[in-house]
Amino acid sequence: MTQPDAEMAPDFTLPVTGGDEVTLSALRPAPVVLFFYPRDDTSGCTVENQDFSALLAEFEAAGVKVFGISKDSLASHDKFMAKKALTVPLLSDEASQVCEDYGVWTEKKMYGKTFMGIERSTFLVDGEGRIAKAWRKVKVPGHAAEVLDAARAL
Repeated sequence: MTQPDAEMAPDFTLPVTGGDEVTLSALRPAPVVLFFYPRDDTSGCTVENQDFSALLAEFEAAGVKVFGISKDSLASHDKFMAKKALTVPLLSDEASQVCEDYGVWTEKKMYGKTFMGIERSTFLVDGEGRIAKAWRKVKVPGHAAEVLDAARAL
């Protein structure tokens, strides 16, 4: 594998809230933030989505597209967005192919049990489709603002 900073972001087409589809490569030359989160309507995922939603206008002003991705269905995403007044479009990866392509579908442990799940991760994809920065095992507080700073620095 090449340097993570030079690695091409795996391309994909996924359904997005609002009833359309998003193809990553079709968004070029706009930079794109992809934040992978474990599950709709859980505490950490709610805060993360709210933080990115609160900064969405600033990302847009910088010319950056932002998408949240989980394995939840579009129906679940729609309900989550309505319940929490979220504005960031959410992509549904029910087959987990994109999660696997980005290496975020991993073995996790909680309460002594081992299971497969999404490792909270964010990727900043530059206008040429390369991964400019990757955050793994994300801690939510302050994360969206840190990603915004990195996006502005592109």
